[in-house]
Amino acid sequence: MNIVTVTGYKPMELSIFKENDSRIDFIKAAIEKRLIGFIEEGLQWVIISGQMGVELWTAEVVMDLKEKYNINLGIFPPFENQESRWPEHLQEKYQELTMVADFYKPIYQGDYKGAFQFKAKNMWFADKSDGCLLLMDDEFPGSNRFFYQAAKEIEKDYPIYVITPADLDDVVEELRMQNPDYWSG
Repeated sequence: MNIVTVTGYKPMELSIFKENDSRIDFIKAAIEKRLIGFIEEGLQWVIISGQMGVELWTAEVVMDLKEKYNINLGIFPPFENQESRWPEHLQEKYQELTMVADFYKPIYQGDYKGAFQFKAKNMWFADKSDGCLLLMDDEFPGSNRFFYQAAKEIEKDYPIYVITPADLDDVVEELRMQNPDYWSG
């Protein structure tokens, strides 16, 4: 797998409203763990649409991984100015990430025109990548369900990797066990 697309929940779908929420660290650790495995098997590109939440956290993870691995980040929003209605701190983070990404290009020129742009974005990502990594809970798929459905409809062999709530629980436990105080209790 040379190119993987990563997507998942928006922060509000996870009831995350602050950038310093500790759950973000656990999500990023789970994404990093999976991406390192893919990189060690030959992954070269991580592509995202740059939506807030899992995708921006993934971009931050990839930028950190660049210090140790030869990995590239591509950001392909469905249209220009997708961040225009986001909270200001997320707009700033998005703009910073688009400047440091290895590649940035909106799929559609111009601002939002209609829901068709999101459907086309999902098909574009499934077509341009060799597989996907989703943070998703089958019981509460949220906005992820649209990309997941598009990925399942791909006619080529298209692996769909999922980070589940159980995977996140494992990461939380691994991180707790790395704390020396965990063993002295």
